[in-house]
Amino acid sequence: MQVSVESVGNLERRMTLSLPAEQLESAVADRLREIARGAKLKGFRPGKVPAKVIEQRYGQQVRSEILDRMLGDSFRNAIRENDLQIAGSPRIQPAQGDDGQIAFVADFEVVPDFGDIDVSKLKVVRHTAEVTDADIDTMIENLRLQRRSWTAVDRGVEKGDMVEFETWSQAGDTRVPAEGVERGADVIGSGMMLEAIEQALLGMKAGESKQFDAEFPADWRVPEYAGRTVQVNITVTRVAQPVDPEVDADFIRSFGVKSGEMEQFRAEIRSNLERELKGALMNRLRREVGEQLVAAYQHVELPSKLVENEARSMALQALENSRRQGYQGGLPENAHEQFMEPARKRTLVGLLVGEVARRNELRLDPRRVNETLRLIASTYEEPQQVIELYRNDQNLMQGLQARVMEEQVIDWIAERAEHTEQQLTFAEAIRQ
Repeated sequence: MQVSVESVGNLERRMTLSLPAEQLESAVADRLREIARGAKLKGFRPGKVPAKVIEQRYGQQVRSEILDRMLGDSFRNAIRENDLQIAGSPRIQPAQGDDGQIAFVADFEVVPDFGDIDVSKLKVVRHTAEVTDADIDTMIENLRLQRRSWTAVDRGVEKGDMVEFETWSQAGDTRVPAEGVERGADVIGSGMMLEAIEQALLGMKAGESKQFDAEFPADWRVPEYAGRTVQVNITVTRVAQPVDPEVDADFIRSFGVKSGEMEQFRAEIRSNLERELKGALMNRLRREVGEQLVAAYQHVELPSKLVENEARSMALQALENSRRQGYQGGLPENAHEQFMEPARKRTLVGLLVGEVARRNELRLDPRRVNETLRLIASTYEEPQQVIELYRNDQNLMQGLQARVMEEQVIDWIAERAEHTEQQLTFAEAIRQ
């Protein structure tokens, strides 16, 4: 196969690949003869299927597979021979070839020349933290709050009570709602409502009503109320006090600890918190290293298509997040434009991490892959099933390997950079 490479921009390259049509057809014919020797088709004896039938049945698929293999091998060889570092995936399209030739054109971008990548000049803050008994106590208390129930009481509202109410308000000439009432609920002291309204509810019993004026801040979330003095009419319909469960054997078993023993419960909580902490500290280190790399190499020109594709991917992810929250709209054609700057930074860091790995011959650590996979699987009820799922799904495993490789390189950079350690509490460390 004949191959030529030309520059069509600073980082853009075009490769032309061509081969004699007879070479392809010869390879296809050889493969079809192999298939014919073992083919079992209804109405024919094994190995006696006519060549024409084999061609009709398998010809298109075989031709496509062989052509893909030839193109792929030639493309990879040309990349290696020309010492090119590909950025992203090539776009390969058929082209007009000479008589008797099959031709294709591959357009692609290359990794920019970063020059000397001296990570020892980077200044990185490496955060550390550990899980304490107090953190476990806090988590147990949070689990109690998740299982909190409410019991109706016949008394005035106190701080910490849940109050259900009906309300309508008058803001100048505007009544909200225009007709009827709005129904709501609030835990007094939670800060979910205007403090003046919570204060007015204190002491009220179910069935009681009150009218009062409340001043709303200029940035209030309801436009009709923002920056205005509003007449509020409110009726309490139910008052309930919290009932928190005891941390007994039944409570512990409800979280999957079959023994119901406190010691094992705390051990499992510690394990979960340590896993969460490890991920949070790696995210912090990834940001630290990433920010330093961006600051040091922000002047480098990046592959424009690669950046744009990253921006479009980020826009799609934002759309998915919005849809999970109830958004029903679509994605404007230019939605990716607002993500171009973060996409540029993400692309820059990704390319630099890849270059550091290549230049220093860093290799994926299988033990770290297995460890990460076990950590992921441990969050599920059937860990072994999750492990098998990853091992049987090439895409999942490739994604995991890419994540682990990135973490290895980030660690490698941080160890060689000028770094200082900063101790954090567990709560500080996991705060994003």
